[in-house]
Amino acid sequence: MSVALESNAVFIGIEYLAIFCSGLSGGLAATRKHYDIFSILMISWVTALGGGIVRDVLLGSLPPTGITNKGYVLSALLSGVVVAIAHPEIGNLTRSMIVVDAMALGLFAVNGTAKAMAFHTSGMTAVFLGMFTALAGGLIRDTLLNEVPSIIRDKHWYAVPSFVGCILTVIVSKCVRAGIIDLHGEMALDLGIVALVVAMRLLSVKFNIMLPGALERERAHLRMRSRYLRRPVVHPQVHEPQDAAVNIPSEAAGKHHEG
Repeated sequence: MSVALESNAVFIGIEYLAIFCSGLSGGLAATRKHYDIFSILMISWVTALGGGIVRDVLLGSLPPTGITNKGYVLSALLSGVVVAIAHPEIGNLTRSMIVVDAMALGLFAVNGTAKAMAFHTSGMTAVFLGMFTALAGGLIRDTLLNEVPSIIRDKHWYAVPSFVGCILTVIVSKCVRAGIIDLHGEMALDLGIVALVVAMRLLSVKFNIMLPGALERERAHLRMRSRYLRRPVVHPQVHEPQDAAVNIPSEAAGKHHEG
């Protein structure tokens, strides 16, 4: 089952670049933890291809491309080798890494959603699988490194652009099925969606655009005063001595009074 972008040589080259640079970001995070070379290679591989593996497993496309496509695997492992040697120089390329990471975010989101639609999933399922493709690699990386995932830690738009890209990709795929758009039109629109995702991500970082948090409130307007809704006692044994002293049997109390 082919995806429109996978038939474009330019896109294939960009996809390999995205895999390579995603592996660089994962390997760089591992070097900052002072891990050994095997750990660096593993983190680079799982960062670059982990999202696609999750997607393929959920689609039932086994074995996943993350372990069968030699080009993908070698690109991911090569990025680990490069970052193990040149991590001081790569660490200084902050802006370049943000741009490439945004490209990988858009490419993986669109490609993952398009592949899910090629397997005749529903639109909602395709959106989830597209987001898994774009975000699961970084999520697995941060989990292995015992860090807060970047999709939570980064307050700028990260998951939102991929979500928008996945929805637009579903719309384009449905138009292709209906015969409204041909293969070349699908390819052009998919590339446009990738560009939109990249632009949303970069603009949010440049202009410090963030999603709002929870509504700040000083007090609650609804207060529960019912006597039937009481906080349960977590440690009832703490009150046992006091209860035992108060609940004296009546006979024992009478004898004590007589004495």
